Amino acid sequence: MTFRHQDSLASLPIPDLHETCTNYLEVLQPLQTEAEHRNTVAAVDRFLKSGTGAYLDSELRNYAKSRASYIEQFWYDSYLNYDNPVVLNLNPFFLLEDDPFNNDSTTFNPQIKRATSLTLSSLKFIQALRNDTLPPDVLRNGQPLCMYQYSKLFGASRIPTNDGCMMQTDSSSNHIVVMSKSQFYWFDVLDSANNILLSELDLMVNFTSIIHDSLKTPPDEIARSSFGVLTTENRRIWANVRSSIQDNPTNSEILSIVDSSLFILCLDDIAISDLSELSKNMLCGLSILDKGIQVGTCTNRWYDKLQIIVTKNGKAGINFEHTGVDGHTVLRFVSDIYTDSILSFAQSINNNTPSLWKANSDKKPGNDADDLITIPRKLEWDLTPDLSLSLRFGETRLSDLINQNEFKHLEFKNYGSSYIKKMKFSPDAFVQMAFQAANYALYGKVECTYEPAMTKQYYHGRTEAIRTVSQESNLFVRKFFDSSVPNQDKLKFLTDACSKHSAQTKRCSQGKGVDRHLYALFCIWKRYVDDSVSAGMDQRTSITTLIDDDNESSSDKTIVGNIDKSNLSEIPDIFADGGWDKLNNTMISTSNCGNPSLRLFGFGPVSPQGFGIGYIIKDDSISICASSKHRQTERFLVTLESYFNEIKRIFSEVQQKKDTSILTTAKSIVSTLPRNNLSTLLGGYGYFDMGDDDIKSRHSPEPPFLHRNNSGFSVREIGKKLRLSEY
Repeated sequence: MTFRHQDSLASLPIPDLHETCTNYLEVLQPLQTEAEHRNTVAAVDRFLKSGTGAYLDSELRNYAKSRASYIEQFWYDSYLNYDNPVVLNLNPFFLLEDDPFNNDSTTFNPQIKRATSLTLSSLKFIQALRNDTLPPDVLRNGQPLCMYQYSKLFGASRIPTNDGCMMQTDSSSNHIVVMSKSQFYWFDVLDSANNILLSELDLMVNFTSIIHDSLKTPPDEIARSSFGVLTTENRRIWANVRSSIQDNPTNSEILSIVDSSLFILCLDDIAISDLSELSKNMLCGLSILDKGIQVGTCTNRWYDKLQIIVTKNGKAGINFEHTGVDGHTVLRFVSDIYTDSILSFAQSINNNTPSLWKANSDKKPGNDADDLITIPRKLEWDLTPDLSLSLRFGETRLSDLINQNEFKHLEFKNYGSSYIKKMKFSPDAFVQMAFQAANYALYGKVECTYEPAMTKQYYHGRTEAIRTVSQESNLFVRKFFDSSVPNQDKLKFLTDACSKHSAQTKRCSQGKGVDRHLYALFCIWKRYVDDSVSAGMDQRTSITTLIDDDNESSSDKTIVGNIDKSNLSEIPDIFADGGWDKLNNTMISTSNCGNPSLRLFGFGPVSPQGFGIGYIIKDDSISICASSKHRQTERFLVTLESYFNEIKRIFSEVQQKKDTSILTTAKSIVSTLPRNNLSTLLGGYGYFDMGDDDIKSRHSPEPPFLHRNNSGFSVREIGKKLRLSEY
């Protein structure tokens, strides 16, 4: 049932090369000056006319014939060869809505109750997945989606090596690891037939005993044995430390237990209510020092795996390793376990309440249950002097990393998707244009903006990059702040920008985007060059012969077709041009993960100078979590909120003029909104228009003339001289 559509799914299409190049120029034009764009047009023209583009494209198509997806291996490589820490850079988070049944009158410990509920629901989900009874994902039109990613969600771990990372998945995993006060515990939860071993009461007892045991750990001992911080290290450092861990038999066995676990449950010993702090806690943990000793939740994590995080007051979230799974897959899991936790409570009151899955969760464990360990056991690492140093410096580097980032949230409750649709806009496109307007209001610039489009309707599909900035969006943000432009025209410019975004979203969802195709061509070229150099070959063979992982030639060529061999040793013009760098320097990275089970969703900034923005559009609200390396994140969200209110005011006034029959209603709507939102949006400054070229963002190194000695002017007697005696 779960995987019944897999064989009928089409392969991700490789777009036509000329179409990709045309679209590439289209997405770059609104980000480039006229001079920059002319250079890019010339580079693309050379790429096509030289034959390099056609040859690389041909080799890519040959390569794809024996692959599930033409981009999949390159995608994995881009993640697994990433050397920076995964925390704050790769792993996203989900913050779940509160447990609706948790209140002050509840007699159970809220943390124990929530952890038990989510763990039990997770085991039911895993059981249904393994028993092939989990209903497959489908779009609203009935189009089935690829379910392959679910096989990489549980029992999976990112393993650092000296030659990049690799993904390891234990498909027969039957235990979980629990972290509390940075200490590690484990116990079995499934038998060999995927029957659930423990009842709700059993899990509550286990979690209670784990928390009580971990509380006995002195603060200085916690800091010295916080092995989870090693997963926050630079990958090369972590690979070296991991190698030394595996040299110790005890530590190696513990590492194997952690790596192969279904997931990690993190029980945090702190109660958090502030949403920005909760977001930070779910993404990277909190850095809290007690007399110089780290006692925060940041050490109570293992970032190489899927983590379920529950705070002392029952707030819950998910942090997941992103290599093998995308947000849509984890969102289905989160939505299902949240829903099941509610249904389970209802079933405790009414046995006739329906179940979410057709799973044999009530089936008794098999004969092998006696050999399984259902009582928690503490994993006690052998702390050597070298490991102690690694933990010490890993924690201080993590604390620095956390302090270099900030996280703010906005829960906009004046309206949501229902009202946006009433205004005749696509909710997602509407919010994307809001990001453009807010950024322009603050900085007078447009920046390279990214939003992922899901391509899971294709076999092993992942995502394609939507590039939000367009000629239409640039025109909209400029006209929106022009007080001489009538409100009706402003809405027309917004409509055009939203329509353009929706059209590009549709194109990307169909696998006809720009980024994945060009990146695959770049990888084909790079592997060819790397392998040719390592092979020391004078007479270069076909690219696909060199890069084929199975060493099977997919081409009979022994020389490079009709193009000059020396051309392939040089980086192709399209990738040497500045446009390629601009497209790959995302300043505003965004993602829409809407679902009733989520309160907030987010991730760290992709660029040190940029923003990371996760957003959820509900019927009557818009929730946004923004992160940056201290780039006025809160001011950005305040500006965004002002924009949302201003658009509603503009729409209401236009409707009032259009339809006198709703005059009274319109007046009442308008009267509830601030009248000077445009001024607020501009921070109290008046209207400005940067001009078509000036709106394009460019790197701005400090000019040499800013130095006093090179300023070109002398100090003169300028201004009124104060009479100090008067003061």
